[in-house]
Amino acid sequence: MSGKRFNVAVAGATGAVGEVFLQILAERKFPIKNLRLLASERSVGKKLKFAGQEFPVELLSKDAFKGIDIALFSAGASRSKEFAPAAWAAGAVVVDNSSAFRMEPDIPLVVPEINPEAIGMYTKRGIIANPNCTTIISIMPLKPLHDFGTLTRVVASSYQATSGAGAKAMAELIAQTKSFAKGETMEVAAFKHQIAFNVIPHIDAFLENGYTKEEMKMTNEGRKIMGIPDLRVTCTTVRVPVL
Repeated sequence: MSGKRFNVAVAGATGAVGEVFLQILAERKFPIKNLRLLASERSVGKKLKFAGQEFPVELLSKDAFKGIDIALFSAGASRSKEFAPAAWAAGAVVVDNSSAFRMEPDIPLVVPEINPEAIGMYTKRGIIANPNCTTIISIMPLKPLHDFGTLTRVVASSYQATSGAGAKAMAELIAQTKSFAKGETMEVAAFKHQIAFNVIPHIDAFLENGYTKEEMKMTNEGRKIMGIPDLRVTCTTVRVPVL
């Protein structure tokens, strides 16, 4: 990077993914000149540690990106739609971890090991989209296979931890496991069915075609990243009882 340092903003800095953003930036010694941590109003004033220093959390707003070179977003799709264009307008390159822009035709959807050349498209709208986690995992072996031969059909299943459904879901798994061990009735709230000692082939809402949103994310995102729009794909996404 020729000694250049960057002004970096992290939107959603207090969330689980935001914390990982900061961890990776520190581990890789990314050349940061100034760091701005952004989150919702309830987190403003908190302090987070980065590279041995404490940084205050500021309010995520459309005016928060002045002077920023790179804005890393992990604040949810609705917040990305609201604030990412403002970051680009202020001169920042946006890397978005949500589903907000993944299927926009003029926004690159990038897995660096698979289609790094697509990053150049960011100049159209200033945003680089990050795929769904299950898409990334599945596409890593699929693209080399397609390069070696030609993929004509993909049948994929993912088995995803309860943590993907949030803190309440994890707490319910723990509570149900304890209830089962005691011979007590298990309460069901976070899922439509018992999750302890069970698998549930239902992640996100069902669509009219019979697939869930999570399954269609894998299908559509994989097609876009690999550049195979007519690839036949069927996916099943399953929630499993591990944290």
